Amino acid sequence: MKSNLIHFVILITFFIASSCLTAQELSAEELKIIQSVEVNNDSAITFLKKVVNINSGTMNHQGVKEVGTVFKDAFETIGFETQWIDLAEVNRSGHLFAETNGSKGKKLLLIGHLDTVFEADSPFQEFKMVNDSIAHAPGGNDMKGGNVIILYALKALAENDLLQDAQIIAAFTGDEEATGKPISISRRDLIEAAKRSDIALGFETSTGFNYATVARRGSSDWKVEVSGVRAHSSGVFNERIGAGAIFEISRILNAFYDEVRGEEFLTFNPGILLGGTSMNYDQALSKGDVFGKSNVVAQTAVSYGGLRFISEEQKERARAKMREIVANNLPQTSAEITFIDSYPAMQPTAGNNRLLSILNQVSLDLEQGEVEAYDPGRRGAADVSFVAQYVDCLDGLGTMGQRAHTPEETVNLNTIEALTKRTAIMIYRLINQ
Repeated sequence: MKSNLIHFVILITFFIASSCLTAQELSAEELKIIQSVEVNNDSAITFLKKVVNINSGTMNHQGVKEVGTVFKDAFETIGFETQWIDLAEVNRSGHLFAETNGSKGKKLLLIGHLDTVFEADSPFQEFKMVNDSIAHAPGGNDMKGGNVIILYALKALAENDLLQDAQIIAAFTGDEEATGKPISISRRDLIEAAKRSDIALGFETSTGFNYATVARRGSSDWKVEVSGVRAHSSGVFNERIGAGAIFEISRILNAFYDEVRGEEFLTFNPGILLGGTSMNYDQALSKGDVFGKSNVVAQTAVSYGGLRFISEEQKERARAKMREIVANNLPQTSAEITFIDSYPAMQPTAGNNRLLSILNQVSLDLEQGEVEAYDPGRRGAADVSFVAQYVDCLDGLGTMGQRAHTPEETVNLNTIEALTKRTAIMIYRLINQ
């Protein structure tokens, strides 16, 4: 019932906000902004290629810093003050913040991230054109392209002296794909920036040219650890030896599937499963190895996975069911589940939908068509979720592409100019409200 109400709120609020909108003439200043974006578009694509070709997998700290330095220099060129926030204490590289100070209009927080899922040992490392508009690009879509849209939208405003007395913070995190723990440290500066802002715009990959995101699901990790009695397999199932660790963890995962699955917007996935006589699991690197034999009852097993939810209430309901399942052990086994908070949910709000209405008006004025709210059940977590309780938010404003997080990731270069225009005009209107 609650999830159906969420859909209703999104659709009705947007319908009311957009039903009377028609295209309006662009101002002289806005026409200048558009011209600057057009002139700079080739440079933007060249810049994107440059940063894509620098590996910045989350755990490649030097690579993340190198990409951050390239953006740092570019922001300083257009008059922003920059700061590198070191996160060595949580085993992450750090964040790049670039800022202008002022008191005019809405105070904006623009959110991107420097890291990708492709670590230094990934075979997918290079920007390569597929045809005249599509490129294979590791992290080009998620989300170095979105970072470039932020930079070049602001560049167009700066070149026309339209950022005077505006407060804009561009926050590029270095660990979005694998957030440093604890969150209280790794997202401290992002949250503080939100508390100094009125609006947050997120530039994660677009879900479609005419969609934006007013709600995103949260993300939480979970780990199930199981112990059993190590013994010769001829005695499995007897009172002394029991079922063993692998049967127990199999029971747990199957019960998760049967008993926890079903609520709208709720999903969970075991991303790794190891079990045997002995085991080594490196959680930080998501790697492990096991030793076992067919004639030995498994002594240990572990599964690590993720949980996605639309609200804190939904998250807690799922966790309660999972705890109950884990506690109902097979003979001579024990199991423990732990939860690791990662991203909160970004719930739909009236303020978020007002931002969507503003973006829709910009798109109409640019003759780019109406922009609608995207189904939150089809989006994962993102950094914008950490600030959603403090400011109105809109996300999904980044580049278009396909197959993010895979070695076939692509970015659509033909849409960058239009999306940058849309972003630049929206920023201009917000800082002049």
